[in-house]
Amino acid sequence: MNQRPHLLVVDPAHFEVSYAINPWMRPGAWLENPAAHRDAARQSFEALVTAFETAGARVEALAGAAGVPDMVFPANAAVVLNGRAMMARFRCPERQGEEPMFLEAFERLRARGVLSEVIELPKGRLQEGAGDCIWDAGRQLFWVGYGQRSDAESPRTIGQVFGQQVVALELATEEFYHLDTCFLPLSGGEVIYYPPAFTAAARRRIRQHVEPGKLFEASAEDAAAFCINAVNIGREVVMARATPDMRALLTRLGYHLSDVDLAPFILSGGAAYCMSLRLDRRSDPHSLTEPQALEAARHDLVGS
Repeated sequence: MNQRPHLLVVDPAHFEVSYAINPWMRPGAWLENPAAHRDAARQSFEALVTAFETAGARVEALAGAAGVPDMVFPANAAVVLNGRAMMARFRCPERQGEEPMFLEAFERLRARGVLSEVIELPKGRLQEGAGDCIWDAGRQLFWVGYGQRSDAESPRTIGQVFGQQVVALELATEEFYHLDTCFLPLSGGEVIYYPPAFTAAARRRIRQHVEPGKLFEASAEDAAAFCINAVNIGREVVMARATPDMRALLTRLGYHLSDVDLAPFILSGGAAYCMSLRLDRRSDPHSLTEPQALEAARHDLVGS
């Protein structure tokens, strides 16, 4: 029997928008009524957890900490596959304080047997977790974003650590600073993406790996509403408030949509995918060996 998907979230008790490290962040709007925003964030978080559980997930919550408000976005904490967690290293100083806290939490997960190994990045590497490294179970590969927060060597590092194929996608704009803000692979093989977030070379790579009938373009309205930043579990999709077009597309593709008001967290530039990290993902044991993965990763890094 398949186990329930295991999602990690972080309690928002210490969440606030107190600085701006991406174009979506609005500390001024937060300061207009911090108490109301905190209450709304709590309600949004609880509604999101309920949606995850209704979709079939088991949800585990970590405590946050004062001074690191973006810890509520644990997707950026690590890349996890086959019980192995590769810890993130953040580009922005405002988030670097999260690193030792997440490392301690992941070591506790390892001690409990939830994880088998916790790996730290080589010195000098910048890689911001699953927000820039999305596992595509159907294709048995990692889609890896770089160029805004994660560095250009991070796709190669991920291929080396996990022994899986990677497709490196360069992100073109500050607005879409992580791959999860503009790219959503679904369980049926479909991919929804926002083309202006990618370089021309990255768009070509996406088209090389996704057949035309499975590739769907999101609108600027979808992207600004953080609809692409969604969690897919089987035929269930959990996201921020959906646009009518996004709702219609997912319905046409045969998915059941649960959308949640995540406005307080969108003030910080994150939504449903950012706010969770899946801990139980497994690759097909017959997928690429490490040498094959490295060769595939090399091709996708340098291919046209």
